[in-house]
Amino acid sequence: MSERPQNDDPDPNEAFDELVEAETDRDPDLAVIEAGSRTLRAQAGPPQGDGIPARPADPEVDRALRAVEDELAGRWGETKLDPSVQRIAALLDILGEPQRAYPSIHITGTNGKTSTARMIESLLSAFDLRTGRYTSPHVQSITERISLDAAPISAEQFIETYRDIAPYVEMIDAQQEYRLSFFEVLTAMAYAAFADSPVDVAVVEVGMGGTWDATNVIDADVAVVTPISLDHTDRLGETPEQIAGEKSGIIKKDATVVLAQQPVDAASVMLKRAVEVDATVAREGMEFGVLSREVAVGGQMLTLRGLGGEYPEIFLPLYGAHQAHNAAVALAAVEAFFGVGSDHARTLDIDTIRSAFAAVSSPGRMEVVRRSPTVVLDAAHNPAGARAAAEAVTEAFGFSRLVGVVGASADKDVRGFLEAFEPIFAEIVVTRNSSHRAMDPDELAAIAVEVFGAERVQVEPRLDDALEAAITLAEEEGEFSGAGVLVTGSVITVGEARLLMGRS
Repeated sequence: MSERPQNDDPDPNEAFDELVEAETDRDPDLAVIEAGSRTLRAQAGPPQGDGIPARPADPEVDRALRAVEDELAGRWGETKLDPSVQRIAALLDILGEPQRAYPSIHITGTNGKTSTARMIESLLSAFDLRTGRYTSPHVQSITERISLDAAPISAEQFIETYRDIAPYVEMIDAQQEYRLSFFEVLTAMAYAAFADSPVDVAVVEVGMGGTWDATNVIDADVAVVTPISLDHTDRLGETPEQIAGEKSGIIKKDATVVLAQQPVDAASVMLKRAVEVDATVAREGMEFGVLSREVAVGGQMLTLRGLGGEYPEIFLPLYGAHQAHNAAVALAAVEAFFGVGSDHARTLDIDTIRSAFAAVSSPGRMEVVRRSPTVVLDAAHNPAGARAAAEAVTEAFGFSRLVGVVGASADKDVRGFLEAFEPIFAEIVVTRNSSHRAMDPDELAAIAVEVFGAERVQVEPRLDDALEAAITLAEEEGEFSGAGVLVTGSVITVGEARLLMGRS
């Protein structure tokens, strides 16, 4: 690959080979490659970088972290589950119910949950609240999932938190029909870490669904529902209405529900649930929304209508209309948390809001990792996410020619995903990531040929070769042609591509 960083660090290709070999048999969500040093946010300062931590520099700490990862990997992964909150509730009960020690904002939906959670976190932090954020999956490091004050917890704290709860995890394992899963243990770790800090408010993203999701042992003051579309249909249902029924389980009595724009049948389910539990509803397009948006250098300029009034001249350093809508949802959620629109009618301080949005980052979401040619990473993995990514990359970059690199999971609607990109990809390079859930490149290529035609499809089983091939194709038009590369299909693919592109 051309234009590799010139430094004394190990060759990224060699590191990639070693990590893929070591990770192949591990849980798919622990197989995401960890790499790239980042300056974490000082407790009293603004966020720096994008919050993606490196492996621990201390070899002993690194070994201890890998030991914890291995222990977690021996449990059920996030895609294998028994739909129940019984085990996590039992564990938290003997831990003293740490999730009751702070108020929370709970986020469900199909797409946009992590970006929305990061925006909510940034807004709350700007108002001097100590935050805890729990999101999934991670891009590169498992410690990303649990954040305090907008920074992932340290490897040392991650290890300590696990060791603190491990004896109790073993007790519950012995009592239950099934052992606690990977996600259930991580959820308990997050809730315990937030209580130990302690935080002023927790921002919690569901893992999957809502009603039986392991996170749903909190009674959140604010329930956020990002756009619902078809994904995990084998677990959640085959229609937006069925999926909404499962996700509506996070709406609790007397809460405020912040509802992004939804399919009509999904919205009806959410509104019915809100009536049943006497929750207050704020709907995008009615009580709040995006009044205007313009493409700007490095992002977009927005005017948002919140629950308390209008917020003009908001710079958001993220690309795409979908991120503007996520911003509107995040603002309404924070307003609702502060009582705006119910207890009092006023806007929050506009300068604080502007500063908070300007500091937002969302790694792996329309993230530029190289120029000449421009390489963009986006973690879209279902048709709705692909459509949003296709619109965003077209609007924000206007490439004269765009080459796609796609490594997808076998359990996704791959055809629908590829069809969303067919109008904008001049060529597509199909590949795979290191997860055992990854679709075989030849199988992916067969579907891609049906969508794009054989002349537009290239197969490169290794991700590093796929990136190099795509960059070469983009460079064929010349240095000043405006060609680009979009890497997409999976969070794992994006995480591994970040390593290969030297993000450090």
